Amino acid sequence: MARETGYETIAEAIRFLRAHSRQQPSLEVVAKHVGLSPQHLQRVFSEWAGISPKRFVQFLTKENARHLLRHSRDVLCAAMESGLSGPGRLHDLMVSCEALTPGQVGALGEGLTIRFGFAPTPLGNILAGMTPRGVCHLVFVAPGREGSAEQALFGEWPQAHFQRDAAAARNLAATALGALTEPRPLSLLLRGTNFQIKVWEALLQVPSGLAVSYGDLADRAGSPRAGRAVGTALAHNRLAVLIPCHRVIRESGEFGQYRWGTERKIALLAWEQGRGGG
Repeated sequence: MARETGYETIAEAIRFLRAHSRQQPSLEVVAKHVGLSPQHLQRVFSEWAGISPKRFVQFLTKENARHLLRHSRDVLCAAMESGLSGPGRLHDLMVSCEALTPGQVGALGEGLTIRFGFAPTPLGNILAGMTPRGVCHLVFVAPGREGSAEQALFGEWPQAHFQRDAAAARNLAATALGALTEPRPLSLLLRGTNFQIKVWEALLQVPSGLAVSYGDLADRAGSPRAGRAVGTALAHNRLAVLIPCHRVIRESGEFGQYRWGTERKIALLAWEQGRGGG
């Protein structure tokens, strides 16, 4: 099974499990829905989503989501009271961020060389853009949308020089997914409003495998009444996984929307928990 086909199969299994979670569908029922044998689904699902289908159904419950929120608050509060910048301090130290000045944004990349390329990951193909100052672009790309994804990247930096580099993209893909549970040195080049950058930097403090609500994140960004604006900031994130907007869920326990699909958001959270995060 090709990697992209594998992810699409798992995404369909996730959609089915979400729609029927109250019925606690058996492995055999889910396998029949996606056209695989139960044994094959068990193996592939566990590889791609990080946990078994049975554990995934438990993960989907609102009670589990509320537990994530409560636990996150406890961990964050304890870290603050102990004088640390946050439980994600290691990640914060390993991931350095640089924001573009208004003048640099206005130049839209003039004099900047951006290496770019596509690469497979366990959660779908990505398009990466890298500069000497840091990663500026990392988005999931649906099959058949590669051309439009490239054009969107070029449109964001119309004055930049682009250099195709598939090997660098593959290396970044491996590092990005590894950074979910094993922080590694990375530099990010952020482009956004002051508020958006504050939101993204606050997200870097949320440990792998945990989650915060939109309101909690607004508090951490210094704007406690800006929950709706936080959602807009997340929608403008161009650095999937590296700026972990998949770790933000609704106060009610609903997973909420995600720029690259709710199924992928749920898979990312489950993947983190299944690999030791949280």
